[in-house]
Amino acid sequence: MTRAKKAAILLIYTGGTIGMKHDFGARALKPFDFGQILDEVPELGKFAFKIDSLSFDPLIDSSDVDPSVWVKIAGTIKERYDGYDGFVILHGTDTMAYSASALSFMLDGLTKPVVFTGSQLPIGVPRTDGKENLISSVEIASAKDESGHALVPEVSIYFGSLLLRGNRATKIDSENFSAFCSPNFPALAEAGINIKYNREYIRRPLDWYQSLSVHARLDTRVSILKIHPGITPQIVRGILCSPDTRSVIMETYGSGNAPSADWFVGAVREAVEAGKIIVNVSQCTAGAVDMELYATGRSLLEAGAVSGHDCTTESALAKLFFLQGESGDNEWVKAMMDENLKGEIKIKY
Repeated sequence: MTRAKKAAILLIYTGGTIGMKHDFGARALKPFDFGQILDEVPELGKFAFKIDSLSFDPLIDSSDVDPSVWVKIAGTIKERYDGYDGFVILHGTDTMAYSASALSFMLDGLTKPVVFTGSQLPIGVPRTDGKENLISSVEIASAKDESGHALVPEVSIYFGSLLLRGNRATKIDSENFSAFCSPNFPALAEAGINIKYNREYIRRPLDWYQSLSVHARLDTRVSILKIHPGITPQIVRGILCSPDTRSVIMETYGSGNAPSADWFVGAVREAVEAGKIIVNVSQCTAGAVDMELYATGRSLLEAGAVSGHDCTTESALAKLFFLQGESGDNEWVKAMMDENLKGEIKIKY
């Protein structure tokens, strides 16, 4: 009888509040050596599996995260994929939803958990939320089902007792420990006395033995236009028709509504005729775009805008970066924006 292989988890510290502790001599917060993580979080030593860690050098503040960081995270996972059962990405909170969304599209053939987490308070202060977030993330990353497969084999965010699909999450609070929500999709798990997994919502691969591949080509020529009362034609045309922009995410009102003025609809039509991709997403935290519901939405549809359905802005941005990196054919990109690739949208309502 062969003994099951001991589980192994890799912690990847990219930067952010969770990895800080007080340097009383300097009277400032400084990152600690993640090689000494058991000194800071001795509870991790009670898990009966291997936990390794590595830190980015230099560490990256959340506000400085860009697509090159996503490529580095994805490459790190790819290089070490066969040696670990799960990965925990320690990341600053401000851009965590962007990074988790991006990795969900970049990592193809994923059969292991990739859990993003962080904290609102440094792990070295008494009331930190970092310890619970880290400990639960490690437990989730190592969890197996009855067949020995990963219980949550997708990119997720664990924060404030909830495990959320990475490309469904958004940051909603800069002060409270419950900093993230998933307004249009249920939590994948909830941590209380026990961790309750909502298995019916977790994506599972068709082939558990497929190889992981990384899509590192990202085309970032995407702009975001937030519609607001009083917006001027110059601003709208400047963003929609910029020669440096391949696509625009248009954050509209409610279920996908925008000004009905001829100049506005004309600017959208002009951009589409010039070959731009215009994706309509809602400014509302919850709900979806339905451009056939009201006349103002229908005018955008007729002008050539495509629906972002119920996706977050973070997910729409990451999806466009990914799709545009895959193909120079804008019509193909538009068609794929209407497909549910990684659980990021719900098509039918």
